[in-house]
Amino acid sequence: MLKKIKNDFSGINDFFKIIFMNKQAAVGFIILLIFILMAVFGPIIIKPQIADYANRLQAPSFQHWLGTDFSGKDTFKQFVLGSRDVLSIALFAGVFTIAIGVIIGISSGLIGGLVDEILMMITNVVQTIPNFPVLMVLSLIISANNTLAFGLILSLWSWSGLARAIRAQTMSLKHKDFIEASRLLGMGKGYIIVNDILPNIIPFIAVNFIMVMKSSIMASVGLMVLGLAPFSGEHWGIMLDIALTKTGALLGSASTVYLWTPIVGIVLFQLSCYMFSKGIEEAFNPRIRTSISGKKVKTINLKPLLKGKDNGEINSM
Repeated sequence: MLKKIKNDFSGINDFFKIIFMNKQAAVGFIILLIFILMAVFGPIIIKPQIADYANRLQAPSFQHWLGTDFSGKDTFKQFVLGSRDVLSIALFAGVFTIAIGVIIGISSGLIGGLVDEILMMITNVVQTIPNFPVLMVLSLIISANNTLAFGLILSLWSWSGLARAIRAQTMSLKHKDFIEASRLLGMGKGYIIVNDILPNIIPFIAVNFIMVMKSSIMASVGLMVLGLAPFSGEHWGIMLDIALTKTGALLGSASTVYLWTPIVGIVLFQLSCYMFSKGIEEAFNPRIRTSISGKKVKTINLKPLLKGKDNGEINSM
């Protein structure tokens, strides 16, 4: 037991060593960590905002770092409080999308035959229909008044591309020697999926999970700005909607900072996801690793993280 824990810790430590070797990925990870800490602890530290119309549309000051909105609420505090809903929706959307894509992709690629044809027919239909218009209709039909429901709506039409990619990888893996050996030993499909296929597509799943979260934030903000999501909580999309419809931010009013605060937050989160995903590719996939600054490299063992993967070692500093 202690040996297993030690090996797992060693694998995680090696993973982050490789992440921090890539400066771009390291910056992306740090920005993401700031957003996560803000979402987790911000609502605990900051109390819910109360309207104070006597201080409406105040400019940034020591008391109000980013000024106030049309009702006198502190802009910075709203941004922090809204981060939990933003990241929660993105997290649920990512989990649901990955789950649907992995289940359909592996089932289609491993079982084949009629099951493959039916699942791919459904996938092709979903993939040919534009994503955002469908989300607009679904948001009107399904009441997305909490982060879980909102995340589910965003995932219902976002899994098709992932499912096709995982199917292709599964089909290329299922004839490998180590999977044939599992079949000869009488191992069932469940064992093969968990112990042979999933460890080999973890890098692809990890990168796509980050990218799905990135795109989910844009989709959720877009629905809220259009007024199509009946969401009652704090969210950066609601801040944008209020800035555009109630404060005249586009006309150069004092609420310009209120408009730009969620925009800058969204851009930073999108950028950090992209930068961090590049590091994940390097950490998990030895084929695309690069030598950093031409320095001598040593071998880092990633087997604790990639149990069952053909290439369990990767070069690092």
